Amino acid sequence: MKFARYLPLVVLVTAGIPAIVNADDKQAMLDDALSAAPPTLRDKVTVMDWDNNVLQKGSSTYTCFPTPPQLEGTAPMCMDGPWMAWAQAWMKKEPVETKAIGISYMLAGDGGASNIDPYAEGKTADNQWVVEGPHLMIITPDKTLLDSLPTDPNNGGPYVMWKGTPYEHIMVPVGPRK
Repeated sequence: MKFARYLPLVVLVTAGIPAIVNADDKQAMLDDALSAAPPTLRDKVTVMDWDNNVLQKGSSTYTCFPTPPQLEGTAPMCMDGPWMAWAQAWMKKEPVETKAIGISYMLAGDGGASNIDPYAEGKTADNQWVVEGPHLMIITPDKTLLDSLPTDPNNGGPYVMWKGTPYEHIMVPVGPRK
């Protein structure tokens, strides 16, 4: 999960502080945001821009966001209700109580994050930085379920990111890493 890079997004969406976005970029932002979602959800998700405007109103519980403008590369994300609550808690550095299974999509991949430090902003010798390809992220109310999965992002399958923190979650790679 790459939330350190999404802090401006979460702040804008949850605090209602508008950002400056070129109107010509709205279609590009919509296309970018939708690249995070599976094809079966793309016409059903809500997509928000950086001015907190709805670019697409959806009928599902998912909200998709384009890559934050300060990032290089691609890192759009689609979150359901439990993930939106999780992201708000992460942004405020508050504990989070997950009340339902949550699934988030980042099918366009991302630019990287620490696998052990939820607030790392860049690669260091000891923070296990991972640049993930297309993936899903899962949160669960029952944290004991996470004990059955490895924490090694190089194990070739699902792994737990940020183990032992309030923000631990399951990463499920579904495509090659960049």
